[in-house]
Formats: sequence, structure tokens, C-alpha cells
Amino acid sequence: MRDFIFFLEYHNKMKKVLVLGCTGSIGTNSLEIIEKEKEFSLCGLQAHTSEKKLEELGLKFHCPTLLTSKLKSQNDFQDFLDKTKPDIVINGIAGASGLLPSKIVLENGIDLALANKETVVMAGPLIKECAKNHNAKILPVDSEHSAIFCLINQLGKDKLDKIIITASGGPFRNYSKDELKNITVEKALNHPTWKMGKKITVDSSTLANKGLEVIEAMYLFDTDINNIQVIVHPQSIVHSLIRSKDGMLYAQLSEPDMKHPIINALYWPENKYNYLKKFDLFDKELTFFKPRFDDFPLLKYAYEAAKNGNAHTIVFNAANEVAVNAFLNKQISYLQIAEIVKKVLEKDWKNLPENFDEVFEIDTQARNYAKELI
Repeated sequence: MRDFIFFLEYHNKMKKVLVLGCTGSIGTNSLEIIEKEKEFSLCGLQAHTSEKKLEELGLKFHCPTLLTSKLKSQNDFQDFLDKTKPDIVINGIAGASGLLPSKIVLENGIDLALANKETVVMAGPLIKECAKNHNAKILPVDSEHSAIFCLINQLGKDKLDKIIITASGGPFRNYSKDELKNITVEKALNHPTWKMGKKITVDSSTLANKGLEVIEAMYLFDTDINNIQVIVHPQSIVHSLIRSKDGMLYAQLSEPDMKHPIINALYWPENKYNYLKKFDLFDKELTFFKPRFDDFPLLKYAYEAAKNGNAHTIVFNAANEVAVNAFLNKQISYLQIAEIVKKVLEKDWKNLPENFDEVFEIDTQARNYAKELI
């Protein structure tokens, strides 16, 4: 009886984790961590449409509470949260569809481990206000933003001068302008250092993903866009840097493995030993280059969108999602991705969204216009 009581007390102390996008890269890494780090218990799983895989994971982890994207309404997701009662939710959903779950999680006062950068790109001011109003934390799971988050917390926001976000440069970092004209889908999906989903892999090759991360950093860390810099670092070992007011640089280094930022978010604010291999610098080569804005213009368009205001960041994301999907379906060429995003951004997007409904309305308008162009 005493052993049983001890088990219940131990189980109740475990942090209950709900994983959204459980069949993707973030979800798969999260489940490995939950399996190996005994301080966490899995209380629910969500996947987009991979029902068979979802059911297999439910059986493997003895987790009966499952949800697919076929259940569309906000009430369905709220019921899911009510049943699972998580302490923290990992949002590994890809694309704009991750925004609504993020909003509902925070409205319930639940901490959000956020890998869905579109949540902040589309609704940065609103989502931060939502978190503040419901006393919930947003813990970034992007490797770059996790690094920045940890570095700022250690240094102190009052000492921060500049944020420097690293980019691998993708597989076409050394391609000439002429060579970029002949990029195929197959080439674009062959990333040199990270294993990710198709959309984010293409985004990494065009530097659109780095543009989204610049916008995300601006909102997450309340930083002027002019104080955020991108530097190309092909080895993906330095995950980002910050510069203090005295001119010193501070960096976070590790192997390119998404399990590090996930563990950081799950254990936050504690810093604990874990099962991952310890990093060392022996035999490592670190190189850094300036990004080629003219040859990879989506990064430049992201900066412009950030300077022009929140509606433009919504539009940048929406147009890029539509264009990348068209490229993956071989409807447009590689270079036309940037051309479509540029044309959509050139429309009048001056109205700032005052609520989430207006965010979704602008998102829909931008997508429709991008589809017309295609």
C-alpha cells in the first residue's frame, strides 16, 4: 500500500505534456524526450491527418486521448484540453494552422512550448498580450529563439544591444544567380544539416525561414527590427548570439539537434542533467558569412514586412506558404516563390489587426491573392 501511495505521489509530481503535431519532427523528438526523461508524462497527442500513426503512438505511450485535424472547431480543441489537463503544451504544428491552438492553450493559462513560429509572426502583439493576461509563459522551441531566450535570461534584457540569428544558408548557399534558376523540388528538399518537414526545408533554402525567425524575434523579445541581424553559419553549431552593450558577444553552441531546445522548454526555469550527449568543440570548424540579400530576397522582404507593421508580417507568411506549396506541387519555379511573395506584399495592407478574427481575415485575403497570381 505504501509503495502504491509513493507511486501516485511521484506520478502527480510529473509534468503532464500534451504534444501537438506529434508525427512531425518536433513531435517525434518530443516523444523521445518524454520516453527517456522520467520527469514527464504524456497526457495527449494531436496529429494533422496521420490517423494510423496517431493511434500507434497512442498505444505505444498508453495515451488514449487523441485528436486529429478533422475536428475543426475551437470547442473540439477546448474539450481536448479539458480531458488532458496538461501542465505544458508543445506546439509542433506546421504553418498558420498552429495559431488557433496556441491562442486557446494560453487562454487556459497553460504554458506553451512553441515551435510554431507562425503563431508569433501572424499575431505577435496579440499572442503576447494573451499570455500575459492569463499568466501563461511562451517558451520558444525554435533552436535560434531558444538560444536567444536562454542568453537574454542569463545576461539580462537591460544589457542587450543586438540579437544575431544564425542561418545554415541552406543547400544553395554557394549557388550563383544563374544556378538558382534551375533548382528542382528534389534539390530543395535536401538540407545539409537539419532533418525537417518539406515546407520548412524549402523555407530554409530560400532564407524565408530566417525571415520568419527575424520577425518572431522582434515580437518575442520586444526588440527593434534594426537591432536584429542574420549571419550565415553553415555548421549550425552556434544557434544564435546576443551582443551586450559593452560590445561582447555571447553564444549558445550545441550539435544541430532539436531535442536541446525542447528539453530547455520542458524543464524551464530549471537547468538539469539529461540523457543527451554532452557537446565539445574538439575537431569542430566554425565559419560565418554575410547573407546574400539580393540572391535570396525573401529575407529582405521579411525585414521590410517587419518595418511596415503587423499586417505585412501576416501577409509575408501567408503568401510564402501558398507559394511554397505551389512549388512543391511543381506549379511554379523556385525563383517564383519570392516573386509571388513580393507581389502580394505590394498590395495595400495598412490596417493593423486589432483581434484574432482580423488576423485570420488578412491571412485569408493574402492567400487568395497569392493563389490568383499562381
